[in-house]
Amino acid sequence: MKKVVCPLFLSLVLAGACHNGPDSGTETPSAGGESVSETPVITYSVVNAFPHDKNSYTEGFLVHNGKIYESSGAPADNEKTRSILGIVNFATGDIDVKAELDKKIYFGEGITILNDKLYQLTWTNKKGFIYDLKTFKKTGEFNIPSNEGWGMTTDGTYLILSDGSSNLTWLDPVSFKTIKVVGVTDNNGPVGNLNELEFVKGNILANIYQTPYIVRIDPSSGKVLGKADFSNLIKEVKLKSPDVDYMNGIAWDSAADKLYITGKLWPNLYEVKLNN
Repeated sequence: MKKVVCPLFLSLVLAGACHNGPDSGTETPSAGGESVSETPVITYSVVNAFPHDKNSYTEGFLVHNGKIYESSGAPADNEKTRSILGIVNFATGDIDVKAELDKKIYFGEGITILNDKLYQLTWTNKKGFIYDLKTFKKTGEFNIPSNEGWGMTTDGTYLILSDGSSNLTWLDPVSFKTIKVVGVTDNNGPVGNLNELEFVKGNILANIYQTPYIVRIDPSSGKVLGKADFSNLIKEVKLKSPDVDYMNGIAWDSAADKLYITGKLWPNLYEVKLNN
């Protein structure tokens, strides 16, 4: 949801953005005296930085056949934003707009691609759109089984949606019937504000809205397997562009095994490496 490379900058990021926490969880006593495993820390490195459209209020972000696709929302208090989706130009960061929603009616949200179709969520309309991937012609609509649409990804069979709660919902991509709902938890209980999603190597990566965290989730149990803290990277971004909004956007290039992240109104997107 919601509501925001120069060599010198990249060198600062590369120097300051590695999170060097422990590789495995630690044990802390629970209220009943039993040990509870803390969420393992995922360390990371920033590999590269690329331009990103500073007017894109990033909601959906993915790689398909080597190209980055992005969906943007349009907050009412920011006249420069648009609810668009399209393909990102790596050299300039500009989005080659393939479809646009009426921002007075719809707030564009998460996207995913499955079986040559591009699926897009909207925020509060309880509605999603389907596009032909080659022509970007809208071919259909579907109902969202939650009051809000936030992030979306796919496991290759089903659509997986977040709605800002601690739940992830699996939808059949043809009938749009709910297949299952999985609650996401860590050692402290339910993990809410799940936002942009990406299915990576059998697990789900998710942005936690309004935080610097990306979590890795077991799609079967909903258990959080690890958490990466991108606070250092966000500090560097804000030094260069104070008006940026929250981190949001995870895209995995499965063919090249590269992971990209960005944020709302960020001037850059980053290739990052999760070290564990």
